[in-house]
Amino acid sequence: MRKTREATKKVQLVKLAHARSGDKGDTANVGLIALKPGFYPLLAKKVTAARVARHFKGIIEGDVERFELPNLNALNFLLHGALDGGGTISLKTDAQGKVFSTALLRMEIDVPRSLKL
Repeated sequence: MRKTREATKKVQLVKLAHARSGDKGDTANVGLIALKPGFYPLLAKKVTAARVARHFKGIIEGDVERFELPNLNALNFLLHGALDGGGTISLKTDAQGKVFSTALLRMEIDVPRSLKL
C-alpha cells in the first residue's frame, strides 16, 4: 500500500505563535508561544534549533539551543553570538535583541492545508 502525503502550504510563524525576545550578554533569548494549544505540536516538530540557525544565518555567530516548554505551549531559543558582545559594548542597532522575535515570526514552515488558522 502506498502512503500518500498530505498537501501542505507555507505559513509564517506569526499565524501560529507570538514571540518575545531579549538579551543576556552576547546571547539573544527568543520565546515562541503557540497562539492555540493545538499549534504547539506542529511548532515543536517544525521549528528546530537547526531550522532557526538557518533562518538567522549571517546574523548570529554561535549555536542555537532549543528548550521545550510543553506546559506553556512554548519553545525557547538561545541564539549565542547574536549581539556582538552585548548591549553595553555592541555597536549594533538592536544590541538588546528585541527584534529577533519579529524576525523569527517571519520564518515560514510547511503546515497541512487542512490546518485551521
